[in-house]
Amino acid sequence: MNILITGSNGFIAKNLIAELESHGYNNLLLFNRENDLDDLSEFCEKADFVFHLAGVNRPTHEEEFMEGNYNLTLELLNKLEEHGNKSPLLITSSIQVEKDNPYGRSKKAGEELVFNYGQKQNVNTYIYRLPNVFGKWCKPNYNSAVATFCHNIANELPIQVNDPDVMMKLVYIDDVIQEFIRALNGNPNDNNSFCEIPTIHFIKLGQIVELLESFRNSRQNYMIPNMSDEFTKKLYSTYLSYLDENDFNYPLKMNVDNRGSFTEILKTPDRGQVSVNVSKPGIIKGNHWHHTKNEKFLVVSGKGVIRFRKYNTSEVIEYHVSGNKLEVIDIPVGYTHNIENLGDTDMVTLMWANELFDPENPDTYYLEVQTWKN
Repeated sequence: MNILITGSNGFIAKNLIAELESHGYNNLLLFNRENDLDDLSEFCEKADFVFHLAGVNRPTHEEEFMEGNYNLTLELLNKLEEHGNKSPLLITSSIQVEKDNPYGRSKKAGEELVFNYGQKQNVNTYIYRLPNVFGKWCKPNYNSAVATFCHNIANELPIQVNDPDVMMKLVYIDDVIQEFIRALNGNPNDNNSFCEIPTIHFIKLGQIVELLESFRNSRQNYMIPNMSDEFTKKLYSTYLSYLDENDFNYPLKMNVDNRGSFTEILKTPDRGQVSVNVSKPGIIKGNHWHHTKNEKFLVVSGKGVIRFRKYNTSEVIEYHVSGNKLEVIDIPVGYTHNIENLGDTDMVTLMWANELFDPENPDTYYLEVQTWKN
């Protein structure tokens, strides 16, 4: 297919182009400010589908709204009609059409052009009145509060929140693109005369800021928020895309002694925490048991043995472990246990615990595995 995309340098278009190319669509006709109307005419002759994403939302002069949102749409439709091209047409509008402002009026005028064109030419037209769109590659300090706050908080810059209680209506860029792909395949999410993005998020601006600040603080406290919440997961992915390229890394607090080290990697409010344990050759760590806390051990480098003994019994159970054969060892409650490095290099073990460490209630009781007496 020859797919025409106007506004090809924009936020939504960049994500659409990346998705199309990943699906093998190579004949993309990209139209942006660097092109002229002759290019548009050529593209309109070839196109099998049109994504009209170009528009103006932050002009220098008010009259530019109509020039960018109405006049360009009119030129596009005229070129398609001149070439007798009845390709399906998808156009992005805005929920601002419901407000009496210059931008909303210009988008409404563009919608009406497309409605009339579709009826006159018997062409499938898909009009999406998008709310605020957030996601990677959105330009900060432009027309997206989410992009601005992500950029500023990720880069330790100040933010200004005029009204934390304002309710935001948001759609995520991946959800937008997936819906556009469905429209490309002739299966849009129709709702009367318009099409809609199926998943819409409603959240207060102040809550967004709180989440973003928690993402920033996670580099110090290692706390990852609840990713089972769809909006939180999408916002976290968006936030990470605004990190400075020289700031992808952050240090961990290593607890080092003559036995090796123990380092927490991440913590969650509901799924426990993950740590990495390094044991030097010949070192035994552990010799304790838990009432409720349970763990999983995974040796990823080196070799050793994990020993268990059930409380008030004498039998010692051994599991030999190695980075050459990755397997998880469950650490059940009520069993005192230890781990010994049997190799001549450091042994590295990835450890998960089902709860965060609480120094006031550690649920950890010292008991030797191999020196039990009746």
